[in-house]
Order: sequence, then C-alpha cells, then structure tokens
Amino acid sequence: MTDIAFPVARLHDGTLRQLQQLEQRLREETGEEIVLVAYERKTVDEEETKR
Repeated sequence: MTDIAFPVARLHDGTLRQLQQLEQRLREETGEEIVLVAYERKTVDEEETKR
C-alpha cells in the first residue's frame, strides 16, 4: 500500500525570496500577519515506513 506524506519543502534561495515577497505583499494588502508554508508531496511505500 502507498501513503502520501507532506514534508516541509526545501526551496532554492530565489524561490524562498519570491515566497517571502508574496508574504510581504499579502501583509500589506490585508494588514494581517501572513505566513506561507511550502510542503512537498511525497509518495511513501508502506514497506519503506516499516524500516
């Protein structure tokens, strides 16, 4: 059987800066403290998780 996991994504510096710029823009537009989180979708084989 296969499961889906969502570990935190490792982003390249440029991608991380873009994400942070989007957070800042959303804060300015909404007046709220906005934090965006990136997850990576992974397929995990059940046998792999038993190790």
